[in-house]
Amino acid sequence: MSASRLHRVAVLVLEGAKPLDVGIPAQVFTTRASMPYEVRVCGAVPGVVAGGDGLAYQVAHGLEALDWADIVFVPGYRHPDREDPPRAVVDALIAAHQRGARLAAISTGAFALAATGLLDGKRATTHWHYARALAAKRPLIRVDENVLFVDEGSILTSAGAASGIDLCLHILRRDLGMGASNHAARRLVAAPYRSGGQAQYVPRSVPEPLGERFAATREWALHRLGEPLTLEILARNAAVSPRTFSRRFAEDTGYTPMQWVMRARVDMARELLERSERGVEQIAADVGLGTGANLRLHFQRILGTTPSDYRRTFAQGE
Repeated sequence: MSASRLHRVAVLVLEGAKPLDVGIPAQVFTTRASMPYEVRVCGAVPGVVAGGDGLAYQVAHGLEALDWADIVFVPGYRHPDREDPPRAVVDALIAAHQRGARLAAISTGAFALAATGLLDGKRATTHWHYARALAAKRPLIRVDENVLFVDEGSILTSAGAASGIDLCLHILRRDLGMGASNHAARRLVAAPYRSGGQAQYVPRSVPEPLGERFAATREWALHRLGEPLTLEILARNAAVSPRTFSRRFAEDTGYTPMQWVMRARVDMARELLERSERGVEQIAADVGLGTGANLRLHFQRILGTTPSDYRRTFAQGE
């Protein structure tokens, strides 16, 4: 895609569309100086689309918007397990993907992508309430109900509505880097980073009073990444034993405490590479990784690239 034009985002509104799911990509990618995207909201045909929760949508575009888009979002919709979207919608999604567009589903929008067959043999997620229904309807899909989103490259899926924000921020990180993603998160008053591997918030038979305490510990750690952070130090902040902290932290986030700390340090290094002229050795010290060699090792392991290559790609003004 030419760097001289805006990234093109189509939001495909299907019958029964859920309002939050529609609004999230439309708002996150709205055109502004800091966001080089153009958004078109579309339906199977232009006009009024009946939505869920007593709402309807007036869409200006039909399926031709999918021929135009670089990425197509499919928001969740009601009763996705009852029948597939119209054949014209399914064919348009397949054609968009074949042309090179990315397809991204929020919540039950995964059922529409599943109807294309493009998820067969791939890992995907959806809202926990519908995960078993998706697996039963499309047994060739490896449905993972325990994550916030799944990135399969050209096809992405996410869990319930709020995880659509996490998916959009993940796409921003891929497209524009950490700085743009963090800027958007601040604008949305959203958590700047929740990994796709973080667990969905599914109902439990017993209340979980430790959740908020651990969220506070993660926030506390994010402001102290340049300092020593061990399992014992984190558990002490959370006022639980290291064993309990380690077990429950992994259940909440999908990572061990020290895996999470390492990823947070690499993400902080990413933003410093984008926004400052500090050298790799200084950045390594600033984020608590000690040496440039250590930073390069973990950068390559987690991101598959080097700090220097990352800076060349995402540094401001380049």
